[in-house]
Amino acid sequence: MLRSLVRLASVTTSVIALSAFAATADDSQIARGKYLVTLGGCNDCHTPGYFLGKPDMSRFLGGSDVGFEIPGEGVFVGPNITPDKKTGIGGWTPEQIVKAIQVGERPDGRILAPIMPWHAFAHLTADDAMAIAAFLHSLTPVSNQTPGPFKPREKVTTFMFRIMPPGGTAASAAK
Repeated sequence: MLRSLVRLASVTTSVIALSAFAATADDSQIARGKYLVTLGGCNDCHTPGYFLGKPDMSRFLGGSDVGFEIPGEGVFVGPNITPDKKTGIGGWTPEQIVKAIQVGERPDGRILAPIMPWHAFAHLTADDAMAIAAFLHSLTPVSNQTPGPFKPREKVTTFMFRIMPPGGTAASAAK
């Protein structure tokens, strides 16, 4: 009986120690993901108010309120990348997030806007890409449906930046 109790105590201690280690590893992975998201400038395109000079940090990464017009492509607004299930990426698996940031393809098969620097993120290590996914899933969900994407000549319902080809002028772009 005493031997069984000692064995049970030993197993319980091991399980508790492993659980604490796993929690630390998760915290470390999330911290790494936060670092990479910060360094990658994700806040710039995915936080409301950022491009208007007043980022709304209460809706951090909850989707932009400014779109980018790319000639011949349309207008693209940085979407909500918080784990909100309806308006964000809360229904995406970590693997789907990694595919989006490294291959440029969403779970529904749509290719991300050319402004998304997935070509650069394709060079992340597997561990770093998964750390970003872990960090994004750790965020407080923000309910914010961003508009778009808008096709060329489609009416735009948000502020936008216009990206113009070399040699273009603001006056010619207004026509």
